[in-house]
Amino acid sequence: MKAKKIESLWSHVHWLGVLASMGSYTAAAQRLGVSKAAVSHRIAELEAAACVQLVQRTTRSVRLSEAGQQLVDATRASFAEIERSFAGIRDLAQAPQGLLRVTAPVALGRQQIVPLLPAFLRQFPGIRIELEVSDRLASLAQEGFDLAIRHVSSVPDTHVAWKLCETRTVLVAVRSYLRRRGLPAAPADLAGHNCLHYLRSGDTPVWSFEPARGKGARLSIAVQGSFAANNSELLREAALGGVGIALLPDFSAKKEIEAGRFVPILPGWRSVGAFGEHLYAIRPYSAHVPRAVSALVSYLRGAMQGGFGSAGDLPAAGQD
Repeated sequence: MKAKKIESLWSHVHWLGVLASMGSYTAAAQRLGVSKAAVSHRIAELEAAACVQLVQRTTRSVRLSEAGQQLVDATRASFAEIERSFAGIRDLAQAPQGLLRVTAPVALGRQQIVPLLPAFLRQFPGIRIELEVSDRLASLAQEGFDLAIRHVSSVPDTHVAWKLCETRTVLVAVRSYLRRRGLPAAPADLAGHNCLHYLRSGDTPVWSFEPARGKGARLSIAVQGSFAANNSELLREAALGGVGIALLPDFSAKKEIEAGRFVPILPGWRSVGAFGEHLYAIRPYSAHVPRAVSALVSYLRGAMQGGFGSAGDLPAAGQD
């Protein structure tokens, strides 16, 4: 292979850095928007020019050699500065533009985020959005996301976070179930009910409550039920079918409560620890925030202002 001039290899070195961060040729190709063969060809050209192996390949993994890691470490800061500088120049355009890769939980994305996007995209025709809905917590930097919508109580110090709104957890069931099994008057009564719980690793699921107003001890109740799932939409649908009592984020139960299909249970108690208390827009820390990101965050904050309802908005359990 004919040796290339060093200045023609800068993009090759960048691709090597992307390969190092993504951990596989397939993931690196997806991040760069090229074919896997193109990445492999660039790395081979770089190794030929350097006269040393930079990538150690096995059937199951890809990792850098000592020389490859040294090259990536030495150039990482420079490429990051180039990326920041280019982003700043691009943002001098009159209107926000470009591709935004966003990730959000499945239920939140389907029920709340997607209905808001058409108006945003009409307002900013230069912006394109790729939304991946998943209840898995993705690594934003490694998977190339510009923004994540997270339902959490706190965020890592290494990330920039904008609070979109507050959320809360509601305990609900349909009237047909409550007529059969009775209306719980206190958290302890839940031990005798069919409780539809969010599927997490661990032993017996436990629901914890505190008095909604005033001071009082926290109560933790071991619950059991005939159905569990790792998605609040699935729990909502099972509860709507009269299977049992579900503990849901307010954004998953809002429409059904307003329509009278769900009865809020134990309104004098506040669920603790089941789900996050805020919705955040999160991105890895960087000195420059693209205008497209700022535009989307600002739009979502305005659209979600006030959250999804307060305790005073919910009908009492005895109302029809």
